[in-house]
Amino acid sequence: MQAAARQRPVGELLREWRDRRRISQLDLAISADISTRHLSFVETGRSQPSRDMVLRLGEHLDVPLRERNRLLLAAGYAPAYTENALGDPEMSAVREAVRQLLASHEPYPAAVVDRSWNLVDANAAVGLFVAGIPPELTTNVLRATLHPGGMAPHIRNLGEWRAHLLGRLRRQVGQTADAGLADLLAELRGYPCDQPVPEVEVPGPGDIFVPLKFRHEGTDLTFFSTVATFGTPLDVTVAELVIESFFPADPATAAYLRERAARVE
Repeated sequence: MQAAARQRPVGELLREWRDRRRISQLDLAISADISTRHLSFVETGRSQPSRDMVLRLGEHLDVPLRERNRLLLAAGYAPAYTENALGDPEMSAVREAVRQLLASHEPYPAAVVDRSWNLVDANAAVGLFVAGIPPELTTNVLRATLHPGGMAPHIRNLGEWRAHLLGRLRRQVGQTADAGLADLLAELRGYPCDQPVPEVEVPGPGDIFVPLKFRHEGTDLTFFSTVATFGTPLDVTVAELVIESFFPADPATAAYLRERAARVE
């Protein structure tokens, strides 16, 4: 009974998502092909939306799949999107695709994280980043990167890279309204940093990306990264997986990584 009492009405949740996306009732009604009056009734609780209506509004508000399931539950319907663990048999194709992507990126680092930035998988080259870091830090990529006991002392442009990561996380919090991510953002902001942290990423002359400048065993390396997601996810877990791949930003870094991989082999 207490859990039911705490359940927020679906109309209230939809209005909150619309406000978060800064979309007017009129604009949402037009894009979802419903009347403004009906949308107003749904948001105020005067009208109960159908299952299809909840899904349609969730789609047009770009609500994450996890939160679309919560909208359906609030409206009294069963979730529409599965949430399989990555180790489940149904996820074998996903696991194989991830492993292929990671392996093909060698000798350059690549890692897979979930929605909370917890490390799901990585290739061998990621060992360059995490060598010597306490195991309790390596479970979460952002903690491993910005904690003073993690990668932070080896990042030559820590202020710049910290601003980049915190900006990504801040945008993710805004997009998902995830309380756990908001707590993580507050925690990371509390970590010390002995370099200026820019409020806004403004490129300098000739800059085309924010680099990661990392010192490994006395050698300065420079990387840029790309982020990939699954293009047509219908499962919550798949939708939330992110593959981050690091590339050498200069010939010296590329040569170092190739030589290091050859020594390891």
